[in-house]
Amino acid sequence: FHLLRIIRVFVRFGLDEFVTSIRLFRPYAFIFKLVPVRRYRDAPRGERVRMALEELGPVFVKFGQVLSTRPDLLPEDIAQSLSSLQDRVPPFPGDQAIAVIEEAYGEDLSVHFSEFEKESTASASVAQVHYAKLHDGSEVVVKVVRPGIATIIERDLELLHTLADLAERYWSQGKRIKPREVVEDYDRTIHDELDLMREAASASQLRVNFDGSDQIYVPQVYWEHTCRQVMVMERIYGIPIRDIDALKAAGIDMKKLAHAGVEIFFTQAFRDGFFHADMHPGNIFVSEDGQYRAVDFGIMGTLSTSDKRYLAENLLAFFNRDYHRVADAHIRAGWVPPDTNAEQFEAAIRTVCEPIFSRPIS
Repeated sequence: FHLLRIIRVFVRFGLDEFVTSIRLFRPYAFIFKLVPVRRYRDAPRGERVRMALEELGPVFVKFGQVLSTRPDLLPEDIAQSLSSLQDRVPPFPGDQAIAVIEEAYGEDLSVHFSEFEKESTASASVAQVHYAKLHDGSEVVVKVVRPGIATIIERDLELLHTLADLAERYWSQGKRIKPREVVEDYDRTIHDELDLMREAASASQLRVNFDGSDQIYVPQVYWEHTCRQVMVMERIYGIPIRDIDALKAAGIDMKKLAHAGVEIFFTQAFRDGFFHADMHPGNIFVSEDGQYRAVDFGIMGTLSTSDKRYLAENLLAFFNRDYHRVADAHIRAGWVPPDTNAEQFEAAIRTVCEPIFSRPIS
């Protein structure tokens, strides 16, 4: 039933070519043209893909968000449209947001906030954000979990698990890519996002890790106003990282900004073993003096001591073009099967990497 729903939505938005690209459905292509649904063929293709994912629900919106960070894999029109999924998912009404907050608090909104903007400022697949003020005058953002989202996520995850099972059985690349493991990992990730206490704890930890840093600022969590369905955090101001023209107009040193961005991430990964794992452009801002401002800590990554060692060995070996060490590190880390032929693996890695080294940095 859910698979038919996906097909119907794609056909409705005039995306028949995506459906018929699946070998199983090609003999039935003529049927899709007869489906009595309103078709949105006038809108650009990328916009139609975005609208289809939005209609399919939060799990598919998340999928679109992941794809939007990989423009090397997508046609430019689709990549550009999917980028708007990062912080402009259609919001739910402000009255519903207030109802969720008051139910979570067990008391009136006015007990916690002197001002609350009913119109959301950003809306994502799992939650949305509203500006507000505390009674001491502090400007804050209030993140609210979407009403009924848990039920929708369970329904869509059930479909993903089914598709993963089919892929592992019938897709030639299934055993190598391990779709069941991918979906199970995603299952854990999206359930973590439903618990805003977990996100608040992650934000607090990252704030401690970069306390006093002039490279990145992590906003403060107001714990007395935070619970599982509602998170209250300091409001920050900045230029969206994707707005290159605004960054240049503000006199931001782009080379210094790029250098700081790399240093921040490697500090998270190799010093702390705890890093922001959802760093798409909608989650990153820059102050007028060039300091990064991070938001949305729903997805975080961790690295063990052995993970950090193997990653460091790999990076050094890549930069030194020592592909035997790259292959050996992968095998010792368990990232490939232990019976992998090291010499053949080394040759395959060399084939992939050498063309990259011959290209200019631009």
